[in-house]
Amino acid sequence: MVKRYVVDLPLHGGKCPPWLFEKMVRLSRAILLVIYKEFGRKELLFRLSDPFWFQAFGCLLGFDWHSSGLTTTVGGAIKKGLEPYFKDLGIFICGGKGNMALHTPKEIEFWGELASLERDVSQFVLLSRLIAKIDNSVLQDGFTLYFHLFIFTKDRDWAVIQQGMDEKNLYARRYHWKAEVAKDFFSDPHKGIVSAIKRREVLNLATSRSQGVRNSILDLLREDLNKILKEIKVMERIFFKREHSLSYKDIPCELLPKIWEKTYENPPKTFKDLVLTPGLGAKALRALTLTAELIYNTKACRLDPVHYSFAHGGKDGYPYKINPKVYENTIYQLEEILNKAHIETSEKAYLLKRLAKLWKE
Repeated sequence: MVKRYVVDLPLHGGKCPPWLFEKMVRLSRAILLVIYKEFGRKELLFRLSDPFWFQAFGCLLGFDWHSSGLTTTVGGAIKKGLEPYFKDLGIFICGGKGNMALHTPKEIEFWGELASLERDVSQFVLLSRLIAKIDNSVLQDGFTLYFHLFIFTKDRDWAVIQQGMDEKNLYARRYHWKAEVAKDFFSDPHKGIVSAIKRREVLNLATSRSQGVRNSILDLLREDLNKILKEIKVMERIFFKREHSLSYKDIPCELLPKIWEKTYENPPKTFKDLVLTPGLGAKALRALTLTAELIYNTKACRLDPVHYSFAHGGKDGYPYKINPKVYENTIYQLEEILNKAHIETSEKAYLLKRLAKLWKE
């Protein structure tokens, strides 16, 4: 049985001090290389995809234990720390915060070709786009994505770490994906979702409990729009809570013609095709869901899918200030472990030589 989790994180002001970020880069690099040497590439990807491990990892690196910045700063640190080793490790980290997230497809293409995965590049780019749309539009929980990491390996394994922000209360929510968990992208596909807030009601079309309404939406798009609009005006169904009725007034009918225009010539065969329709976002999916619920008397799931360690303190002094000497000693001890480790292959020996060179810089 695969366990899934959810985490919400508050927004903290300020930036990560440069001196701390550089130490985070060094320490994260040392830890991840030890994991790679001891357990291999598959385990390294598995740990990064685990929301609780990732959270504890960020705390170990000295970042705020419950800050939204933990995701973006740790993500940036591991990307910078491992980038010189991407080809040697056979693991590649693409994307990041804001504009960096927009560069994900180009980075996937660059590293994919370098790893001789040309046949898989287009599939990885499609996966990156699909997963972003799922967490932004298919799961409507009030958080807008602003951070996206797509991690893949030369074994064609992959994981995704995303984060969205609720601008009303300044809380963030982190979403973790892993290839073997997300075999069906619309049947509870997340490895975990990290958050301190559990919504009373969301629109979750990415769960098996919404299978009926997803099928109804596809049926709806094969119907004549004029017929649909007429039915909306005369029908009424009990919806949400028992005391609340849904009528045509609740449905943004002005969106429906625009949706039909996008899908008329080539109606989607699957819900995945619908989600990937250019220009079709959260509002359109919500309008289709409400319409399908009203006409076909079906229901979408509205349950929130939501479900941590200190070692060096936190940059804001909570639970205590970071002790640079202790932090540096931790890095030193890990460096010693790597330097004294038994090297079984020339590849690992080369890896350690490159790491030693970086530490001197």
